[in-house]
Amino acid sequence: MRNLIVFAVLLTLASCSQSNYAKYGPIYEKDSLTNAPDYSNLVYWAAHPDKKNPSDSVPASILNSYQPSKNVDVFFVYPTSYLDPEMPYGWTASLNDAKINIYTDYSAILYQASVFNEVGKIYAPRYRQAHIKSYTPVGHEDTVKAIAAFEIAYQDVKAAFEYYLAHNNNGRPIIIASHSQGSTHAIRLLKEYFDNKPLSKQLVAAYVVGMALDPSTYSALKACDQPNQTGCICAWRTFMEGYQEPFVYKEKFKSMVTNPLSWNNQDVNISRKANTGSLLYNFNKLIPGVAGAINHEGVLWTPKPHFFGSFLIKSKNYHIADYNFYYISIRKNAALRVNSFFEKHNATH
Repeated sequence: MRNLIVFAVLLTLASCSQSNYAKYGPIYEKDSLTNAPDYSNLVYWAAHPDKKNPSDSVPASILNSYQPSKNVDVFFVYPTSYLDPEMPYGWTASLNDAKINIYTDYSAILYQASVFNEVGKIYAPRYRQAHIKSYTPVGHEDTVKAIAAFEIAYQDVKAAFEYYLAHNNNGRPIIIASHSQGSTHAIRLLKEYFDNKPLSKQLVAAYVVGMALDPSTYSALKACDQPNQTGCICAWRTFMEGYQEPFVYKEKFKSMVTNPLSWNNQDVNISRKANTGSLLYNFNKLIPGVAGAINHEGVLWTPKPHFFGSFLIKSKNYHIADYNFYYISIRKNAALRVNSFFEKHNATH
């Protein structure tokens, strides 16, 4: 998302209780509240091990070395794909809109969720997402509706996760992964189900990408500071080196930042030459040396991306490419953390 000026305010309001659903739900369209998804039906999963979907895809250049291991589950919460400025469904997307679902599947599910397909089974629920404008409402009435939309979305994500735990998990290790609006919801999910909870013992790691994450949100969960650390959180937001978005200045905390090339908190300035593969417009083409990674005051900086045609990029906010820029690095790191998780688990049993 490009303009997240009031993100911190909305997140604080939306997470101030275990559930604002009852409080804000009544002010919203009845259809949004009654047509809750039935997660026993595969149609309500954008990605699921029991259906073929774009998260199964592997870039052609690494297909020969692809050796999937399905000993881990990946619960992935996708970013906003309800972008129509006309807001045809109001503040909350319809789950029956084919255009939204196709965009979701062939953007986030293909280019982001697929990064984890070598380490685990991917579950990505469809949910009644909040419209992109929910991050920048104008006036009290729209702000209340935006909060309600986020609450409806979170309740769907929560219901999907509970269904997954009850019917699919069977005690298997879990990776939580998300981007943008998905991370708005994943932050809450981690708080409710993992922070100082028994389920934390099953957490390989969480990749909560594209949103500010206040370290004080959690009492037990911490930022990952080593590449093979488990039970921790990786988080970053990507901008051009030297650029600071106005909304970052307004944040009351310094966000967690994980360097997605070094994966430790000592090596915080990594050249793009160490980046072995970014995934841009062509899914089957991995491009080395596109983006570097510099930890800076709650955000991740990179020098201007380097690839054919990159001179055309005018934006200094690389939010949309938070996963794409570091695709191979994330893929390898997830495998490292999974291996580390099982080594630790076997050592204690």
